[in-house]
Amino acid sequence: MDVLCARILERHRDSIRVQKPHLAVPNLTRIIGATLTLSNKHGFHATTLRQLAEASGLSMGGLYTYFDSKPTLLSMILSEVAETAAEVLTAPPASVKQDARKHLHWIIATHVRMSEAMQPWFVFSFMEAKSFPPAERQRAIEMEVMTEKIIADVLKQGVASGVFAIDQVALTASLIKPLLQDWYVKRAKYRRRGTSIEAYINAVSAFVDAAVARRTRPGRVATGRRTRSRPTAQP
Repeated sequence: MDVLCARILERHRDSIRVQKPHLAVPNLTRIIGATLTLSNKHGFHATTLRQLAEASGLSMGGLYTYFDSKPTLLSMILSEVAETAAEVLTAPPASVKQDARKHLHWIIATHVRMSEAMQPWFVFSFMEAKSFPPAERQRAIEMEVMTEKIIADVLKQGVASGVFAIDQVALTASLIKPLLQDWYVKRAKYRRRGTSIEAYINAVSAFVDAAVARRTRPGRVATGRRTRSRPTAQP
């Protein structure tokens, strides 16, 4: 939380009036933490600034030194989730870049681990999207599109190298995305089942492998694509 709030301070120095990190970051941490907690209970739209002030331990005037309105606060949170996801998912290690299968497995594992570390942030972005103002709702949509494109680019690489057999790359990427979302949206379900993060990553990787991998018949060399039915997943 402290690291992410330090990044928010850096990105929004023009609007945040408290510039000293040793003062601003702890208060931003309290504000963002309270926002995520209250939104989980009541929804962001229903949460008032007075409730946020009480939960964060700051005065109303103190809140306004960090943001001028709820939409600005919302934009700060969404921007940090989007920027972090983009930075992390577009920086695979060199050892996986040239191997589409390894790269896809890396995306799956990295996305799940990132959403585990930032679970309240990801849940907020996913669950509250319907009630966002138009501009912020569009940003949430763009975040999902961005992740799907990253997945689709790796699938295209795999098709071109003969590792994957996929007829509809974009659709396949859109089916993989909910499998990644399920870990943070339905976290309680997997906790009750005793499913560890490692078990979930391995299961999703194996499931996706079975759906996209090129198959050859025993004793024969594959000369074309084989289509396979695609599993559907709900968020």
